[in-house]
Amino acid sequence: MQTPHTDPVERWAQAAMAVALLAIDPEGLGGLWLRARSGPVRDRLIAPLRDLLAAPRRLPPGIGDAQLFGGVDLAATLSAGHLVQAPGLLGSGPVALIAPMAERMTPGLAARLAQVLDADQGHALIAIDEGAEPEERLAQCLADRLGLHLDLEGLAQGDCPEPAYNPDDIAAARTRLAQVALPDTAITALTVAAAKLGIDSLRAPLLALRAARASAALDGRHTVSEDDLITATEMVLAPRATRFPEEEIEEADPPETPPDSPPPESDAAPDEEQESADTPQRLPEEILLEAAKAVLPPDLLARIAAAKAPRAAKSRGGAGAAKKGNRRGRPLPSRPGRLDGQARIDLVATLRAAAPWQTIRRKLTPDAPQKVLVRSEDIRLRRFEEKSDRLLIFAVDASGSAALARLAEAKGAVELMLAEAYARRDHVALIAFRGTGAELLLPPTRSLVQTKRRLAALPGGGGTPLAAGLRASLDLAELSKGRGLSPTIALLTDGRANIALDGTPDRPTAAEDARAMARALRGQETPSVVIDMGKRPQPQLRELAGDLAAPYIPMPRADSQRLSSAVTAALET
Repeated sequence: MQTPHTDPVERWAQAAMAVALLAIDPEGLGGLWLRARSGPVRDRLIAPLRDLLAAPRRLPPGIGDAQLFGGVDLAATLSAGHLVQAPGLLGSGPVALIAPMAERMTPGLAARLAQVLDADQGHALIAIDEGAEPEERLAQCLADRLGLHLDLEGLAQGDCPEPAYNPDDIAAARTRLAQVALPDTAITALTVAAAKLGIDSLRAPLLALRAARASAALDGRHTVSEDDLITATEMVLAPRATRFPEEEIEEADPPETPPDSPPPESDAAPDEEQESADTPQRLPEEILLEAAKAVLPPDLLARIAAAKAPRAAKSRGGAGAAKKGNRRGRPLPSRPGRLDGQARIDLVATLRAAAPWQTIRRKLTPDAPQKVLVRSEDIRLRRFEEKSDRLLIFAVDASGSAALARLAEAKGAVELMLAEAYARRDHVALIAFRGTGAELLLPPTRSLVQTKRRLAALPGGGGTPLAAGLRASLDLAELSKGRGLSPTIALLTDGRANIALDGTPDRPTAAEDARAMARALRGQETPSVVIDMGKRPQPQLRELAGDLAAPYIPMPRADSQRLSSAVTAALET
């Protein structure tokens, strides 16, 4: 979504206009994607929607299918002795769903809501996106189906007067909407404009047509005008643009008329001919593209690149890996299962699954003393999802082959990355390998002061026991997983392993031991990154990275800042 590069007062007027259009045709436009943090400006825009839209309902982020689509009313079923269905949030006619924190909506819920919007049952969705970062955004499957996109970033309360909507005018526009006709060129103009703006979804021009018809109905007209098409372009197409419209290449001048040929005759007066020559006829799509350009931000390409960042990068916040269990965390929908003494039963879901079969089971076993007959296939088990903290394990080569200058650069890079990890609230650990073995200088911690102190005291010199460093990283990774952490290893070395695991100086054995440890880490599925600090890229270290299934990054003449940037980028992919 792009923030229009216009005056704040004009942006607010456009936002108020979008609310009016949504109130006129909520089913046709599908809904509104509103990107705004909580505050008086957002509240001022949303408040009228509760009065203008039919049956507005709040959509909890963790709502289940039974609450959304309907299911068994357990209490009524047990009381009545026969199956009683509860209607669910969508079972009482067309509703306008208001979804706060829409950027956190699970993919499953987003997909089900997309199916609801595709069913054309009169439902609409107002998705309130409170994402702080560009990659924190509404699911694409919903963004594509919501006709209106608004971004209130940068709007001050003083620039946003209370919008005044006349309910009678909105009601009259709804009645008039079915009679609004489209000119022959409207569909072509909007489709061409969408293509030139880089919009690859066919829903966009269709939603723009809906917005244009609603705009005409609001103004009391029965035919869509050029102004209505411009309004639709600004509100529907411009926020979806992925590129600036390309300028048309002017055609070469036509060949001059041969002197022997007589000039073509014309019935128009000379003044009319001159006027028509000075003001060439503009195509409808050209007018719409000019309107879109006026509201496109100058940093469009940068915003699009940020928006396309992989959602997996959210783990940068230190959230680590998501784990499913049956003890703690965010509740997930229960699933059928068997009781094993460890899993926790979801009593309500189990009774809800058993309720529809009570009549049949009672006839089959009339002498059963139980009031509710539950079978093993009815059992539903609780499930939870929790996200573990991430642990960054820095394995640093402190041997003599890593020269003092290179070791200083590695220390600087690790210190920068440690500061970034601290800001993300990640745990960090530091392992140094030199001489004949490896040493855990810093156990997993979040203390930045302690980390810097240990890093400053990192010694240098001696052999390169690379295998020992990898084994120490493997042991720490296994231990941290048992404590609920998600480990990631950053290996900084020049790759010249010459000390075997048993501490003897044997270069071939040392290389083989290192590769064996790398394969063990790969089998443990521990994410890693290998930074080659040598003056020249080492083939052995590239092979080691292959055994680790880790990115290999040669940095022969890099300072601490470049080293830090390389490791951070590799860990975020």
